Amino acid sequence: MSDGEQGRPRRRRGRRRGRRSGPAARNRAEQSPDTPPSAPSPDTAAPASPAPSRRRRAATRLRTVHEISAGGLVIDGLDGPPEEALAALIGRIDRRGRMLWSMPKGHIEQGETAEQTAIREVAEETGIEGKVLACLGSIDYWFVTEGRRVHKTVHHYLLRFAGGELSDSDREVAKVAWVPLSELPSRLAYADERRLAEVAGKLITLLQADGPSALPPLPRSAPRRRPQTHSRSRNHRPDDGSRGQANGHGPAL
Repeated sequence: MSDGEQGRPRRRRGRRRGRRSGPAARNRAEQSPDTPPSAPSPDTAAPASPAPSRRRRAATRLRTVHEISAGGLVIDGLDGPPEEALAALIGRIDRRGRMLWSMPKGHIEQGETAEQTAIREVAEETGIEGKVLACLGSIDYWFVTEGRRVHKTVHHYLLRFAGGELSDSDREVAKVAWVPLSELPSRLAYADERRLAEVAGKLITLLQADGPSALPPLPRSAPRRRPQTHSRSRNHRPDDGSRGQANGHGPAL
């Protein structure tokens, strides 16, 4: 070691944060754990209150809305062999350009029961008239739209084909199709609806074996008293022969 190196003072490491022994630290050490901290002096004023930021966060909270819809699976060919029975589905195109197949459904209007809504929505979105036979079950989920947080509940029913012709004249529907019951698990886009399709298959087997009296009774459904806040308004396409399908039985796509 050289003389120059011996003459250099040793660099002291910085003290760990929070270990200072100034007056403020000594005051804190002398306070009891159960004693609230004393008010700061003017020289050691506390930082600004975060109240404005909390108010801003509260202002940006989304309003929660509860919506109730109904729809169902209308079946043609319930009195024949199961392999010949067909279900009416609707197709919508998502943001990625994919065609997603699902059961027709829509909002319960003021004064309607869930069963009445299911019949109306099936007719509006597929052109098919149906008669409610049994309840398949309900699905509920959450989503955010137009600055609202929506909790939606959808009641589904099994319906018998009662007339009409398959049509995609509804503006919200890109395509409609009659689909064999055996293809529903691979065609339906949503797992909850695939589960309901399994319930429909069991009810159809029960219906064909023992008749309508063997089906479980419909749950009581009171008319809705108040209108709901709709995320979209119902619109229909203008008459256009190049788009609508008018094939009462329809191809099994």
